[in-house]
Amino acid sequence: MFQFLSSIFSKQQVPESIYDFKVPAIDGGFIDFSNFKGLKILIVNTASLCGKTPQYEGLERLHRQYQHKLVVVGFPANNFLFQEPGANSSIAAFCRGKYAVSFPLAAKVSVRGINTTPLYRWLTQKKYNGVRDSRVTWNFQKYLIDEHGRLADVFSPSTSPEDPAIIAAIER
Repeated sequence: MFQFLSSIFSKQQVPESIYDFKVPAIDGGFIDFSNFKGLKILIVNTASLCGKTPQYEGLERLHRQYQHKLVVVGFPANNFLFQEPGANSSIAAFCRGKYAVSFPLAAKVSVRGINTTPLYRWLTQKKYNGVRDSRVTWNFQKYLIDEHGRLADVFSPSTSPEDPAIIAAIER
């Protein structure tokens, strides 16, 4: 068993900086985080069948309102009560059709457990991000990266994207 686990971790090396990440995009291609140098990045794990799914509206408003200083990146994940069961194509159609999402969406990932994607390992483990440990507790947890690529803050799933604390952190 240990050999199996160690082979999984060796296949998924965790980069040292947020700018070292390139993740598969929902429509093919990649989202290259080095393209976001100088911007704040709000990373959110999303799900289409969650009670918090309407947060897509606030995320899209943030993305549009602060496009000169912020990029929102959604990471569909099926880690909580199977609330994101669809394929990438159906997730993309849902997000764009129902919520007019224009911000980048990654291909569906795992944000917890043994198959956690390397980006979420970086976000949740102080040994990688250099700031703090955290745990993804539900869909729509938000990670704010500052314009220098450092983890700045973590906001709970119940925190609205347009909460004054998030707005203040973006405007700093």
